[in-house]
Amino acid sequence: MSDKRTYPRSLRLQDRTIDLEPMTRADRDDLLDLAQDLPPHDLLFMRRQITRSEDLDTWLSEIDAGHVVTLLARDGEALVGYATVDRSRLPWSRHVAELRVVVRADRRGQGLGRALTQEAFALALSEGIEKMMARMTLDQKGAIAVFEGLGFRPEALLRDHVKDSQGVKHDLVVMSHDVQEFGTTLASYGVADALG
Repeated sequence: MSDKRTYPRSLRLQDRTIDLEPMTRADRDDLLDLAQDLPPHDLLFMRRQITRSEDLDTWLSEIDAGHVVTLLARDGEALVGYATVDRSRLPWSRHVAELRVVVRADRRGQGLGRALTQEAFALALSEGIEKMMARMTLDQKGAIAVFEGLGFRPEALLRDHVKDSQGVKHDLVVMSHDVQEFGTTLASYGVADALG
């Protein structure tokens, strides 16, 4: 297991500095505002309805219990995205975690999603997680391309698994990546800060 990650931590993206910090109860209202600004389709693949305050409270309880780590990305005071590493509670798959990355629509295409994913992998590596998985609807082609570019590979396709608020069904793709392999890949590209 690698050294534990320390926060807050800053990232330089293009001409901006983005600050990363663990989510706490004090961030609840900012996260609710971010969630309510997301396009409806972005909310399909989430494990909970984060536009509802009671679901945010459940999320915060999971953070308090140590099951989930969520890193918030801020540009100044503005919350612009987050990455969540949600470790399996099942004893036979404690080495697996689910990755969820969300970036505000107006901040996409600037490298923030990739940077949050790299940071989440470095965090997962420091926590002893061996395999990361991500779920998204098959029509989220941009997100799938980003994850594939980071080395994720499709592991399962669940047909008609997600139903949106209008009752339209969508296919869900499950992708995965070996955490140690990801760390080795980053190091080979000289991305020392993502691992250090």
